[in-house]
Amino acid sequence: MTDPRDIAIVRWPGQGPSVPDGLADLLAAYHLRTQAEKGEAVAGVDGLPDRYRVEIADPRAVFVDAVVSLALSGDTAVGCLVVSAPVDGRSEIKRLWTDPAFRGRGIASSLVRAALVHAAESGVGAVRLSVWKWRAGAIALYERLGFTVTESWDEREQLVCMERAV
Repeated sequence: MTDPRDIAIVRWPGQGPSVPDGLADLLAAYHLRTQAEKGEAVAGVDGLPDRYRVEIADPRAVFVDAVVSLALSGDTAVGCLVVSAPVDGRSEIKRLWTDPAFRGRGIASSLVRAALVHAAESGVGAVRLSVWKWRAGAIALYERLGFTVTESWDEREQLVCMERAV
């Protein structure tokens, strides 16, 4: 078992690898799992909607204005989180994912805390996110970290929108 102290959280671009090694695999796992949870399972990345395949194929281009935090165990990416560029004084957290083999070690909490630090350094007033209502564990994590449910800005059903002041 990996000691939680052996996990490093790095930002890309900035502190992390020059190329987001492993990010595409993490994004693929995230999107494949989400599709399955929505009752729309696909056999592989090629079956995902275009917008998700583009993220997986070229995260550098898709997230050019965002900051990606990676959780690394040695040289292996085991978790990720994307923080969008600020709009109207808010940033948005997206794509929080931890490799299932590394769950239960505080990686997701560390990634969210790193996102909050980045947001504070960027001068934003709030961070928001949306999460599928069936992801009770993620909702509980966000609540522990100070996020509260807010009015939805997303028209998709079954999304819970949350926000936290920085």
